[in-house]
Amino acid sequence: MSKRVGIVVFPGTNSEEETQRACVAAGLQADLVHWSWDLARASAFDAYVVPGGFAYEDRVRAGAIAAHDRLMQPVREAAAAGKPVLGICNGAQVLLEAGLVPALDGHTDRPQAAFARNAPLGKYRSTHVWIKLALPPANCVFTASFEAHAFLPAWASHGEGRLAATDAVLERIGRESRLAFVYCDANGNALPEAIPNGSALGAAGLINERGNVLALMPHPERDAWTFMHSGPAREAARGDTPAMLAPSGGIELFRGLARALEGES
Repeated sequence: MSKRVGIVVFPGTNSEEETQRACVAAGLQADLVHWSWDLARASAFDAYVVPGGFAYEDRVRAGAIAAHDRLMQPVREAAAAGKPVLGICNGAQVLLEAGLVPALDGHTDRPQAAFARNAPLGKYRSTHVWIKLALPPANCVFTASFEAHAFLPAWASHGEGRLAATDAVLERIGRESRLAFVYCDANGNALPEAIPNGSALGAAGLINERGNVLALMPHPERDAWTFMHSGPAREAARGDTPAMLAPSGGIELFRGLARALEGES
């Protein structure tokens, strides 16, 4: 029986169906878990994904209200139990606001960093990006089956994606290997011009110490099939329907989740 993944849906979430499709394509059973669910029912999953959108209209700060929603209780419990938890875009903002990432010194009761307004102009951006693994693959459950320095395509679609924290926290994020992914170019080179939002450390994603919680700003599920790509791979598939509809690119992150859960069987 395939492992069950709960796709957490708050008022304002809008990427739940794309995320669910990516999980299913990776061989997982994925159910939408709405904020109105009974918490006992919402707790019966092997992993959780908090998808993108504008939870509670991103009032106060992106993710700040959703981080305190009752539905985060089973997510917190899952994270503490070592189950995989993935936050994408707005979901990543929620995980940082909830204190689940980077969770330095084990603190998960308050935020230690945030995804702030994009630099330099603070405007919303939607652009194709590449992200590169910035830590040993085994340090994160989602990437344990990846090759070192693997890089993936994704779409950055956010107004608040710039990692911001005190200098001390940023230093520790780097030193303690909490930096999971950095922005890079199509050749895997981590260059300043590849960063779409001014994010400190070039950060696209962070993990907790245990590596079972990943907060990722760009959307891998929006570049998880060949027809979604931007560049040569899509052009090469023109006229070949099976190739155009084949899962690829960002789907690898969800396959990584599936492999991690299979390893727990």
